[in-house]
Amino acid sequence: MSALFQIGSRKDTPNLGHQRFAPRVSMAAQISASLLLGCAFGCRMTPPTIAVIPRTTGMALWEPEHAGAQFTASRLGLRVYWNAPTREDDVQGQIALVERIIQRGYAGLVLSPDQNLALITVVQRALAHNIPTVIVGSGLPLEPGGRLSYVLNDDRDMGTMAAARMGEILQGKGTVAIIGINPAIAGIPERVEGFDRTLASRFPELRVIERRSGSFNVPNEQQITEEVMNSHPDLNAIFAVSADATRGAYSALVELHRTRTVKLIGCDQDLLMPLVTGEIDSVFAENTFEMGRKAVEIVANTRDGKAVPPITRLQPILVTKNNLRSPDIRKILGLTE
Repeated sequence: MSALFQIGSRKDTPNLGHQRFAPRVSMAAQISASLLLGCAFGCRMTPPTIAVIPRTTGMALWEPEHAGAQFTASRLGLRVYWNAPTREDDVQGQIALVERIIQRGYAGLVLSPDQNLALITVVQRALAHNIPTVIVGSGLPLEPGGRLSYVLNDDRDMGTMAAARMGEILQGKGTVAIIGINPAIAGIPERVEGFDRTLASRFPELRVIERRSGSFNVPNEQQITEEVMNSHPDLNAIFAVSADATRGAYSALVELHRTRTVKLIGCDQDLLMPLVTGEIDSVFAENTFEMGRKAVEIVANTRDGKAVPPITRLQPILVTKNNLRSPDIRKILGLTE
C-alpha cells in the first residue's frame, strides 16, 4: 500500500486512550489571537498626526513654528507632518496640500494661509470633515468657533511699534515711505493702519510721502524702492511691511549706496546679517515658535473636547543689533549656537 493510504489507515492511527480532547477554537478567534501575539512582538500604535502647513518652506520666518509645533507634539504624544510650497505665492500648491491632508484624515491642521480669500473654501472643507483647524499668523474672514481657532500675530501692534521706533530713530521729524502694501495678505492693512495712527497721534512731524503696493516678488519690490528713492532724494526712512518688501528695500539701499542715509525698518525675520552690520535699523519678528507651540496645543485640546480660546494674539518682537544675540530672541528666530 502506498504511503498516501497508510497515513489514513487504522494501524497508523494513534491510540488516544483516556486523553482529553481540547475544545475547538473558531477560525476568527485564532486570527484575533495571532494578531494580538504579533503586535506583542513588534506592532506599535501610530500616534495621531497633525499637519502643520506654513506659507512657505523657503523663509526663515516659519522654521521656528516647526520647532514650536514639534516641541508640543512630542510632549503630548503626537506627530507633526511639516510641508509647504517653496514659494509664498504658490497658493494653488498650498490648497493642494490641504486637500491631501483632508483626504488622508489627519488629526488636525495648523495653517498659515498664503492669501486670505483663496484658502477659505479648503479650510471650510477641512472643518466639514471634523478636522480641528488652527489658522496661524494672519487671519481669514471666517468666524472662529467649533473646530476653528486662530493664533495670530498682533499686526496692528506691529505697526504701532514700528511707528514708535521710527519716531525714536528720526527724533520725531522727517519723511517716510511705506513699501509692500499687499491687501491679499491678511494682516498687512492692519500693520499700515497701526503705523499711520501712531504717527498721527505721536509724531505729527513725521510725514509719509509714498505708499507703494507690494507683491511676492523681491526684484519688483527692489525696483519700486529704487523708484521711490530716486523720486525723493531727501527720504529719511522706509517702513517695509513684509519679508519680501524688506528684502527688496534692502537690496535697493545697497544698490544705490543709501544704507547709511536711509533708515530701514522691516517686518518678519528674514534678513538678520544686515542688522549686525547696521545696514538695517530693525526688524519686527512674528513669534512663530510660540504660534506653533500654542496651535498644536489647541488642536490637542479640541480633540479632547476641552475649551479653547477662539483667538490668541501674540505680540511681535523688536529685533535690533543690540538684542539679536540674547537667548530669548535667538529662540524666537530659530537660531542655534
